[in-house]
Amino acid sequence: MLRIGIAALVFASMAMAEGFTFTIGSPVASQDYRFKAAAFVFRTENCAEPSQPQISASAEGIVNGERRSVVLRPMAGGKPGVYGIAQAWPNEGRWVVSLKGTCANSTAGAIVPIGRGGFIRESSKFFPRPATEREIDASLKDLEQGGGK
Repeated sequence: MLRIGIAALVFASMAMAEGFTFTIGSPVASQDYRFKAAAFVFRTENCAEPSQPQISASAEGIVNGERRSVVLRPMAGGKPGVYGIAQAWPNEGRWVVSLKGTCANSTAGAIVPIGRGGFIRESSKFFPRPATEREIDASLKDLEQGGGK
């Protein structure tokens, strides 16, 4: 019995050590009709209160050689901690979505590249803090160099 209790404590501390973060997926994966037209969905992970994180998002892009930024409004889903991002940026140019979040004293960030076929899971980057302008610019450059499937 003591071994089970110790194992549970070790597992719980490992989960907490991972920290607040995001995971992304296709709108179909959410099984939520509200997201049927979303570009992608994301979930907050390791937040003690999944309904409490503060989330912001922006689309960062380059259109005709000019840097652009579009404020996005994450849509809350039917389950706590699940959100969708609708495309509010133009079809022209190269774009990434920057996610920023806080949960209690923890922060998280992500850069989700958008290619011709939608979001690019394999090129997405996740951080224990908001992404920097340099990281966003590097992701846009990667899209320019063929990372835009």
